[in-house]
Amino acid sequence: MELLRLGPPGAEVPALRVADTILDLRSVTDDIDPDFFATGGVDRVREAHDAGRLDVLDGADGLRVGVPVARPGAVLCIGQNYAAHAAESGSEPPREPILFLKARSCLVGANDDVVLPPGSAQSDWEAELVVVIGARASRLDSPAEAAGVIAGLTVGNDVSERSWQLGKDGGQWSQGKSFATFGPLGPSIVLDPVDHGSLAIRSWVNGEPRQDSSTQDMIFGVDHLVWWLSQVLVLEPGDVVFTGTPEGVALSGRYPYLRDGDVVEISIDGLGRQRQSVVAG
Repeated sequence: MELLRLGPPGAEVPALRVADTILDLRSVTDDIDPDFFATGGVDRVREAHDAGRLDVLDGADGLRVGVPVARPGAVLCIGQNYAAHAAESGSEPPREPILFLKARSCLVGANDDVVLPPGSAQSDWEAELVVVIGARASRLDSPAEAAGVIAGLTVGNDVSERSWQLGKDGGQWSQGKSFATFGPLGPSIVLDPVDHGSLAIRSWVNGEPRQDSSTQDMIFGVDHLVWWLSQVLVLEPGDVVFTGTPEGVALSGRYPYLRDGDVVEISIDGLGRQRQSVVAG
């Protein structure tokens, strides 16, 4: 089962994909947002589907794929969480997770354009596994409790303007990662159990391979990250967590940074695929 939001920006329709069928969720909820998760929306969707009360969404294949969770309260991100990526960045593997934030206003649909900010010189792609939080979590006792507060998983591109992220005094990571359109998310939230410790994660630019790795290379796994985050802040339903990117980004020096006209594609096995055209702002 996968949750989607389909339609033009600001008018997306909540939907459920089961196998090859897309069902209309408007009889169950107005939207897939923090309130949906906080009030047991996932259980209501499962019950409605099992009871056969959901209609097919006419014309779904022709609709834009929107951000799969509307207006998350927080977009939390973990830096240098893959051993090989930390090495290509010239850094020692972190001893604890590196936390930064993206503005939720940067989020766009999986196939929406990425718009480069004026003067962009070092805009980079970052394929990432993204966790969607389904229940409030504060100071979980152990990583083993993390599964109980995770609603599902999705795909993200943590687009980053490196000259703003790393070239500013004080290391302004969030500043380089929050430009409008710098957070493609989706296409869907996969609700079914997924072995997030062993997922192939890949990216391409203009059809040429860039990242080709696995979540096995994560320094801190998903359950550990959710547990650790719950120690330093309160996770709320609908929050999203970008869990880090593997090696193969432009920051490595092996590839050019993004330019007007480029096409970025990202896939994670079992979670779907994204495709963004890069355009000058």
